[in-house]
Amino acid sequence: MKKNWWKALTVVLLLYTGVAGLLVPVPRLAILNETIRNLYFHVPMWFGMTFILIASVYYSIRYLRNPTPELDIQSYESARIGILMGVVGLATGSIWARYTWGTWWTNDPKLNGAAIAMLIYGAYLVLRSSFTDEQQRARISAIYNIFAFATAMPLFYILPRLTDSLHPGAGGNPAFAKYDLDDAMRAVFYPAVIGWTLLAFWLAQVASRISLLKLKVYEKQLA
Repeated sequence: MKKNWWKALTVVLLLYTGVAGLLVPVPRLAILNETIRNLYFHVPMWFGMTFILIASVYYSIRYLRNPTPELDIQSYESARIGILMGVVGLATGSIWARYTWGTWWTNDPKLNGAAIAMLIYGAYLVLRSSFTDEQQRARISAIYNIFAFATAMPLFYILPRLTDSLHPGAGGNPAFAKYDLDDAMRAVFYPAVIGWTLLAFWLAQVASRISLLKLKVYEKQLA
């Protein structure tokens, strides 16, 4: 139980985020209005995605130094959860755009960069499925995963800031923290970031354990 305290914390933080995110008063801003509550879900999901993808790269590097099936599985499952968080982040962002910009998608550098980054990681899944040799698949996937991360992060966080964009925090457009994230919202937003990030690691842990169990069952069948 002592080792699982963070899982209990995850549940508490996400319950708090869900309830407070819907009930805590928010600034009345033109255009945004009540849609600003999506800040508690859309943005923290990107944080969770980023941190779990960092973990995935960490396991890939460890695998290249010391190849083991466990490290390959941990890297793969972490990447899968990161992709899931990214897709949900894109979905919540698209819904938000519909109610603030009047369209589900627009030719915006931030949005296009995020979509391209997710396609790069989608190719990672396709790459893994194209190999039958387990060691070759694990080694090449680990190398691709490292380069995918190095390519995706600038698309997410750097390049959009160098161009004009409707998205907050890009092209001179101020981010929420600079002009409308009051103390009441911060009291929900920061716990939400922690909660969604912990959830990403929890999901990756569960998925890794399931994959490891399947591997052990398969090895016993071959024995």
